[in-house]
Amino acid sequence: MPENTTRVRRDVGRYVNDKLRDRYFAACDAVYAMGAPARSETDVETGFGTTHVYRYGPTDPAAESRTPVVLIHGAGYCSAMWYPNTPALSGERPVYALDTPGDAGRSVHREPMWQPERAAQWLDEALDALGLDRVHLVGSSYGGWLVLNMAHRRPGRLASVTALDPGGLEKVGLRFFAWVFVSLFASFAPKALRPRLASWLEQPVIAVPEVRTWIQAGARAFRIRRPAPLPLTEDALRSIRTPLYVIMGKRSLLVHPQRQLERVPRLIPGARAEIIAATGHGPQIDHPDVVNARMLSFMEDVDSLDPAEVGGVVDA
Repeated sequence: MPENTTRVRRDVGRYVNDKLRDRYFAACDAVYAMGAPARSETDVETGFGTTHVYRYGPTDPAAESRTPVVLIHGAGYCSAMWYPNTPALSGERPVYALDTPGDAGRSVHREPMWQPERAAQWLDEALDALGLDRVHLVGSSYGGWLVLNMAHRRPGRLASVTALDPGGLEKVGLRFFAWVFVSLFASFAPKALRPRLASWLEQPVIAVPEVRTWIQAGARAFRIRRPAPLPLTEDALRSIRTPLYVIMGKRSLLVHPQRQLERVPRLIPGARAEIIAATGHGPQIDHPDVVNARMLSFMEDVDSLDPAEVGGVVDA
């Protein structure tokens, strides 16, 4: 029997093995079932691999022609993380949720794309393949870096950008990585301890069985092969002219919310910045009704007003 000479690339994300991948996909599907039902799924080809896309709503046929929402998830997992948001968003607009190649979703990663220009090229190619000429782009955490980077490098098709407790504003510090590690460890804690740990860590999803299983399965199944992104420079942020809405958790460990509350609107003309109380890194998960309503209101403003009129600073 000839020797298998296939080599695993060290610069693209990968699953450990098929068994763990399939177990993770089953956990993903249980989380997807908690959100809006996907109208369809499709795969689009880019120069960096195949991107898997979920299409939602809208429930009102009259809203089908409205500018769609495109969702970019955080690092390590997939677009199942949007389960608290897809029902409200797809009730008003078409919604597309992309699995980022290099993370634990159903996309297939073939070429590295962690470099800023390549990351923007991937997203531009994916949107082009979907036939989307104008979109409201929403990103969380690492997805927040992706959407800010897109607004800087390839803003042509962007109606607006919403960045949820995003990367890209500050260098990722040790406190954030420690929080991620401790949160993963806490997901394995005895059932009686989980509510207390969830409150202490600002991670209420630890107490949700489907989400806890999903988090654990993803940690076992997938290996990310990219460095943490560097923040955008102040000159890069100043270049952004796309209407921008930044929502941060008051107890975020990824950014310093009060610092960014002042900094973002100062650097980016017309940008909105907001802090959501009683939450950490996941405001759209911890307080979906509030954040969904405010995102939809922002998009409505952008669609109906001159972009120069969309701005302000809010500390909630």
